[in-house]
Amino acid sequence: MSWLRDSIHSFWQQGDRLLLTLCLLASGYGLVLIYSATRYLGEAEALRCMIVQAVAIIMGVVIYMLMSSVDIELFVDKSWKWLLLFNIVINGLVRTPLGVEVNGNRSWLHIPGFPVNLQPAEIAKLTFVLLLAWQMSRLRDKGISKPSSVFQIAGHTLFMFGVVAVTSGDFGMGLTYLIIFVIMAWCAGVKKRWFLLAVVVCVVGVVLIWPHVKDMYYMKRFTVVIDHILGNPDTIWEQTQGKGWQQSRSILAIGSGGLTGMGYLQGIQTQSQYKQSLPARETDEIFAVCGEEFGMIGCLLLLVLLAAIILRCVWVARRACSPQSAFIAMGYAGMLLAQVGVNVGMCLYVFPVVGLTLPFISYGGSSIVTMYAAMGVVSSIKMRSLPSWLRDRSRL
Repeated sequence: MSWLRDSIHSFWQQGDRLLLTLCLLASGYGLVLIYSATRYLGEAEALRCMIVQAVAIIMGVVIYMLMSSVDIELFVDKSWKWLLLFNIVINGLVRTPLGVEVNGNRSWLHIPGFPVNLQPAEIAKLTFVLLLAWQMSRLRDKGISKPSSVFQIAGHTLFMFGVVAVTSGDFGMGLTYLIIFVIMAWCAGVKKRWFLLAVVVCVVGVVLIWPHVKDMYYMKRFTVVIDHILGNPDTIWEQTQGKGWQQSRSILAIGSGGLTGMGYLQGIQTQSQYKQSLPARETDEIFAVCGEEFGMIGCLLLLVLLAAIILRCVWVARRACSPQSAFIAMGYAGMLLAQVGVNVGMCLYVFPVVGLTLPFISYGGSSIVTMYAAMGVVSSIKMRSLPSWLRDRSRL
């Protein structure tokens, strides 16, 4: 166990303790909200959910410290082929007998004897960022904006989007991959004309295929949001009782909280025994729980904590010792930004329901452990932001 002791000692000397503190504060806030959000199921179930989440947080902290001790660039250089294979295999496992369906998506793995289900696409996000950063750093010297370079990194991203979509049908998770790619490509210096071209292609594609897909289940999730924003009276039933039911309950809960909220464990919808009163309140809609019981002040505090974590990742990226490390840190910042933006947008009825949880806050073991692992990599980058001879002297 000397390696574990050395890893902890190394982390304590040079690791990003501020980032870990911010993550723990956000996770603690999440535990408070999870207890309230699951209390309607009974005191015993609420305590069970808290214990499961607390164990996941402890595991996450240990993984954070271990990842801080890893030279991530060296690891990716030696293992990139295995990481790519890992991404394909772990997503493909949901199509085996280990795959289980949760909330309509077959995107989870149930391993006998393991206390919680795992979401492969969530775990694969970590290695996707590592591989994309490795790829970008090598193409950067040849010209990151050359057509061949752009097609390679875009092809890699679309391939992973396709793997997630085909294996699990989780388009919300696939959207996160696309947002991560856009943020990393922008930071890598891909010229604006490529982003403009991508927007044009997407608009033209939507116009061409819209008549054929507008009645599909997933498309109705988008149309109901557009109708809500435009105030279309012809679809008011669908906006409130149909596909927009979850968001209509969420925005009602947030609005009911006002400035200071109804009080902890006092939210009308949060504490309702009727499960559909506020659907998925401990996962997708936990921001609505915060809004109803802690009000706008509580929501702002939550967002400030998550923004501080994202900005810390950006700070580390700006001081990274190499472009590859900077791309990795920005990739994880983009991952957090994507999930926070989409989840809060879902709760405020400005984005369709796509099943993305709120990082560090929502209930979910695989999500919380994944987030701590990602932040551990950022901590590793911070520890190696100076040349080795300067790092040694910085301990004096």
